[in-house]
Amino acid sequence: MNVLLESKGICKYFGGLKAVDEIGMKVKKGEIFGIIGPNGAGKTTFFNICTGVYPPTAGKIFFDNEDITRYSSEKVASVGMARTFQNIKLFKYMSVLDNVKIGFHKRTKTAMWDALLHTKTYKEDEEFVTRKGKEVLEIVGLSKYQDEKAGNLSYGWQRRVEIARALALDPKILLLDEPAAGMNPNETTSLMELLRKLNGDGYTIVVIEHDMRFVMNLCHNIMVLNFGKKICEGTPEVVTADKEVNDAYFGKGILMNEVIAHAEN
Repeated sequence: MNVLLESKGICKYFGGLKAVDEIGMKVKKGEIFGIIGPNGAGKTTFFNICTGVYPPTAGKIFFDNEDITRYSSEKVASVGMARTFQNIKLFKYMSVLDNVKIGFHKRTKTAMWDALLHTKTYKEDEEFVTRKGKEVLEIVGLSKYQDEKAGNLSYGWQRRVEIARALALDPKILLLDEPAAGMNPNETTSLMELLRKLNGDGYTIVVIEHDMRFVMNLCHNIMVLNFGKKICEGTPEVVTADKEVNDAYFGKGILMNEVIAHAEN
């Protein structure tokens, strides 16, 4: 498979704190790639560097063979990277459909005057985003909630609205920051099925997650961070058997595969 997203020697220092230190990563086109690690391991900071929120102190980011290291988050989105955030960022008093329609802004031509005067361009764009927005809601299973205020939905459904809005960008890759956080077991299983479906439809997905069972059952490959450094990368089988990973998560004497097996019972 071709490498779609790659980091080389990525570092991010905040004064004397090495939040991210010499991280190299390769995400292949068509895979689901997981990033895990204890709290404070540098996962979200690394995500923020990949998506242009932070510039790296050192190192390079490549997307689809293009150097995007110094791109703004807006430009990163324009080349085909869409992300969700650890904290839900929805317009809670707007409808679900209107939240998703906002995600199409990079795919429309309407300028301020078009919107004020309701020109032909505005009307064509409005028709386009409404039609495509409904299609995206169908994909993520939210069609019946399209007219509901986003803030009235359960936590799990609000996460899906965020994913739908990310899909509105028509991305080549989805980066999801703790999408299963706060979900009950049924919602987590349903989300896993959705992400498998999206991956089957051709989306490459990178996910940060604390739920070990979720990651191990979903991802093709996993990178493990601890104190800003990469300590392991490989298949779920490789990661669960790695001693340094087990020590970082659970201390000595407890194996990760035992914890996962317990969670599945």
